[in-house]
Parts: sequence; C-alpha cells; structure tokens
Amino acid sequence: MKRFWNSAATSEQPGGFGVVLDGKPVRLPGGAPLVVDRAPLAEAIAGEWSAAGGGAKGGEMSMNDMPLTRLVGTAQERIAPDPSAMVEGLARYAESDLLCYRAEDPQLAARQALEWQPLLDWAALQHDAPLRVTEGIMPIRQEGTAVAALRAAIATRNALELAALGVLVPALGSLVLGLAVVEGRLEAAEAHRLAILDETYQEEFWGLDAEAAERRARIAEDIAVVARLLALARPA
Repeated sequence: MKRFWNSAATSEQPGGFGVVLDGKPVRLPGGAPLVVDRAPLAEAIAGEWSAAGGGAKGGEMSMNDMPLTRLVGTAQERIAPDPSAMVEGLARYAESDLLCYRAEDPQLAARQALEWQPLLDWAALQHDAPLRVTEGIMPIRQEGTAVAALRAAIATRNALELAALGVLVPALGSLVLGLAVVEGRLEAAEAHRLAILDETYQEEFWGLDAEAAERRARIAEDIAVVARLLALARPA
C-alpha cells in the first residue's frame, strides 16, 4: 500500500501512549486505538511509521515494515480480550520440548546435555516443572504435573509477553527457551543459538547449508524484533 501520512508522533492516550499520524491516532483493524503502557515502546512504533514508505507520503510500504506494530496489535486486539487460547497453544509445546530430545551421536548428545540441561534444571526449580529427557526422536510422555506447571507459568504473562512467546516458542521449538527469554533468564540471541545446536554441529562436519542458513537468518530477525519489544516494554 501507499503511505498516506506526512508525520508520525507519539501521543498520550487513555490507558497509556499511542501513535498519531498527522494528528490522528493509529487504530487497529477492530477500530480501537493502538495503546501501550511504555513511552519508549510507543516511540519505537512511531519510528516504524515514520520510516515506512521511504519516509515520505506516497511511498510504497507494507505491514511487514512495522513488526513492532504488528506484535502490539496482536497482543492488544487478539490476545488481551481472552488469553486462554494462546496459553493453551503454547502449553502444548511442553509435551515435545526440543531440549528433551538428545541425539544418538554421543558427541552431540554430550554437547546438548552441557548446553541444554541447565535450562531444564531452571524450569524444574523456577516453575516446579521437571521434564523428562530421551534419546532419539520418538515422543516421550511428560508428567501431567510438569505440563500443568508450565501452563500456569505461561498464564501469568501479560498480553505483550504472550505475543512474544507466540513468536519465540515455535521459532525455537522450545517452551523452556521461550520462557527463559521472557523471564530474563536468557538473552534471545543465546536462546536461538541453543535451538540450532544440532544444525551447527552438523555443519562442522558437512559444511554450511545455504538454505538452512537463510532460514536461520529469517528466524534470527524475528527473534531480534521480539527481544526489542520485550526490552522496550519493560519498566526502566
């Protein structure tokens, strides 16, 4: 679509801070104005609208140019009114968490144990959610109490954090890694590195897979946006 405004700025709105385009508030598809709790996040969103379309009225643009806007809109309009569907969808990842599946290759399995087990230990201690570990890719049944504990942990997160988890958890293949990022236990880039441990190990022997590297780069970009969202949304 074409940019139809000249300038974007932040504005105090009922309940927080919003963004105005030529003085008119940015509204979500449902009609409500976009509102966030933190001024720095509103300023970053206004920055997306300022840069869209090459920074000039009439420039070509798409919503892909405004990832923070999309995440905040998802949180406000789709998640906040009823978070239960998002909570349940994320909780299912506890039943097949990447960190619970170790390679048959003893060298890779040792590396996985060294890098992954501390995060599983953290989940057990922090959330009373000990997850079982297996070798290979055959599914392992997790204790219902552990899954329920992780579901309860997810349910305590606010709508923005749930939107962040909605990107992180599928991208990483791990609910534990996603929670560790949202709760400040782990940097987002480090979580991504841990999630691709198998791939990078294989590339040590077989060389770089260009297609896989391109896919990882796209995922890294999505994770970086989420990390920025979380940083901007946290109290100073």
